[in-house]
Amino acid sequence: MSPIDALDSNRLYTRTDQALIASINTQVDEQVSFIDCHQRAAAGLQFGMAMPGHGYNIFALGQSGSGMLDAVRQMVVRDAEAKPTPNDLCYVNNFQKPEQPVLLSLAPGQGLQFKQNVDQLIEDLRSIIPAAFDSEDYQAKLGELEHEIGSRQADALEGLGKEAQQRGIGMMQTPGGYGFAPLNKKGEVISPEDYNRLPEKEQNDIQESIGALQEKLKKTLRQFPQWHKELRDQVKQLNSETARIAVNNSVSSLKDKYQACDSVRQYLDEVERDVIDNFDDFRPTGDSNPLLQLQNGGRQSLQRFAVNVLVDQTGKTCAPVVHESLPTHGNLIGCIEHTAQMGTLTTNFTLIKAGALHRANGGYLLLDARQLLMQPLAYDSLKRALQENELRIESLESRFGLISTVSLEPQAAPLDIKVVLVGDRRLYYLLSAYDPEFPDLFKVTADFDDDVERNDANRAMLINTIEKLIRKENLLPFDVSGLARVIDQTSRIAGDAEKITTRMRNIGELVRESSHWAASNARQTVTASDVQQAIDQQQFRADRIRERMHEQFANGVVLIDTDGECIGQVNGLSVLQLGTLSFGQPARITATVRLGSGNVVDIERETELGGPIHSKGVLILSSFLGARYAQDHPLSISASLVFEQSYGGVEGDSASMAELCALLSVLSQVPIQQRFAMTGSVNQRGQMQAIGGVNEKIEGFFDVCRARGEVNGQAVIIPAANVRHLMLRDDVVQHAEQGLFKVFAVEHVDEALELLTGIEAGQPDANNLYPADSVNGRVQARLRELAEARARFASRVQGNDRVQSNEQPG
Repeated sequence: MSPIDALDSNRLYTRTDQALIASINTQVDEQVSFIDCHQRAAAGLQFGMAMPGHGYNIFALGQSGSGMLDAVRQMVVRDAEAKPTPNDLCYVNNFQKPEQPVLLSLAPGQGLQFKQNVDQLIEDLRSIIPAAFDSEDYQAKLGELEHEIGSRQADALEGLGKEAQQRGIGMMQTPGGYGFAPLNKKGEVISPEDYNRLPEKEQNDIQESIGALQEKLKKTLRQFPQWHKELRDQVKQLNSETARIAVNNSVSSLKDKYQACDSVRQYLDEVERDVIDNFDDFRPTGDSNPLLQLQNGGRQSLQRFAVNVLVDQTGKTCAPVVHESLPTHGNLIGCIEHTAQMGTLTTNFTLIKAGALHRANGGYLLLDARQLLMQPLAYDSLKRALQENELRIESLESRFGLISTVSLEPQAAPLDIKVVLVGDRRLYYLLSAYDPEFPDLFKVTADFDDDVERNDANRAMLINTIEKLIRKENLLPFDVSGLARVIDQTSRIAGDAEKITTRMRNIGELVRESSHWAASNARQTVTASDVQQAIDQQQFRADRIRERMHEQFANGVVLIDTDGECIGQVNGLSVLQLGTLSFGQPARITATVRLGSGNVVDIERETELGGPIHSKGVLILSSFLGARYAQDHPLSISASLVFEQSYGGVEGDSASMAELCALLSVLSQVPIQQRFAMTGSVNQRGQMQAIGGVNEKIEGFFDVCRARGEVNGQAVIIPAANVRHLMLRDDVVQHAEQGLFKVFAVEHVDEALELLTGIEAGQPDANNLYPADSVNGRVQARLRELAEARARFASRVQGNDRVQSNEQPG
């Protein structure tokens, strides 16, 4: 096998050509958005916004911090500008059923105007109606009615009095009412003494006359209430007619303004009827005491004529785009507030408040999926509104009976809206799996890439995004070197030299902090050194634990060899994730082999410290050994593998190649050079497979070597498939340029063995035999020896068993 050369330093870090950056127009283009990099997500959003029909709402999914919300908002706003402004929404009183307020829909901007018109109408009626009832014409008509009833009563009583006089009886009015008494010839009331001296027959005649007159008086007096009722009816008719004349002109002129809106005209008809029926509410009461006003049951509050403008589109020129940052049930659906009045909670239609769905009706509503799911019943309320295509306001207190008070059932508002949920992929897949209604309501996905190709177009869009941020937040401008360094760092964050990360949060933080350090360094523009300082400071603020762990290697507390040779021992590499910081560090992996039945024991798994993927990687090793070296005899080993001084969980298969090399080293008794560390997974054919965190792992080994003062020929072996991911720190690249630190990329275990041992791995001949002095040949020979030893041992055991059986008494 031909010798393997270390990677050239220019392959360890892909630099952005500053001349290329200089050729890009850095003028801000508002029409260009970073969402244009996400072609799949942009296509999903465009389809969802254009697609009519029930359930074509959108779920935008991607990683946190990728700027999805801003990107979605930009695209939605762009689409909303081409759509018409929706109508205003107003709640008004339902005069027939006050507990069920009526919803009015008016042309954009007319809601507030209608409210002002109605308020002015009521204010005008408060002066028009009293003036109408104080007019001479009304007072004259009322006087006529009162005079008529008075004359009618007087005529009836006068006629009865004359009849009594004809009978010699006088009718008199007393404080207790009317009475009759006998008269003498002079027309005077007979005294009791004179009455007693009258003959008995005459007395009886007088009593009969008085009795008859009293009956007639009763009949006459019984007619008075009916006459008063007739008077009241006539007065009421007069009042209604007076009120109708006073109200009709004002209401008719207002109805003429809303000829095109039938619902408004119907409501104004109801207002006119109620005003006419309750005209006294517009007349002064004379009650200055609020308690007396509350006790006056004949009068109602003029608040019933108010107009509650729920959604006002005044000044709007397109469809609304609403982002609700706190999507509680009330903030989404709306709520009905209450007021305390004399110790009791009361409410009315003027206390109905709009929710985000009302404000976004006819346009777009943007919601954070995680925030939505965290609020009690908010998600259920949203689904109900989308399923029914209408919006009903219902308080949670009333639904669960938490309060016992007067409540309302407002008329539902028709719902025409596109809802865009923004969340991570895990939430989307969980909802798809466990909520059967979710796929019916959110049929469109806008899947944002975690990273995009590092090409000229995407670089230009990234620079445009950076320039927008600089202008928006008044940051220092970036020169060509600063922009190039930011682009390089986006590839490092993406973990791929050929990609650019879409984590706009990280990019924004880097741009802001770079501007800060440039200002601290008294510079007018941000250069590459300022960007690097920002990166270094981010690392410094977060890497206390990394430094402490690397101190353990330098002080010899954690054992690691970075020079010399050792059989069955290799330096593996792992990555630790602590919050936003991830870093690599080496780990000593050792292997032991003895006679056995072909088992490779993973001590991490046996102690329940190893995860399933790590255990899978170890199990592959025994398959590889048997398939390559023991095709014609049993695999007769019992091997053990362990991460030395590992006191936590181990997961992943990125150390399986290192574990295999440790096993082959102990089987072949060929030492491994400890100046090497390696990472990579292996399959059953010995091929080296790509792993994650390759940059952190290389830098972790480099940092440990430097902490021990031993950066002189150390090297890291990585899978060839990971070369495209290399974006190493500048200090690592500089040591590689000087030949003090090297990175090798291999594709197969044989290449790794030759680097680690300095001995040829060896290729099989036609009989599948390897050269005796090669690593593979020594492994093959050792496994054959162990198989023969196992056979001899088994034969010996069987012979002893036969002897013991013959010695037993028959």
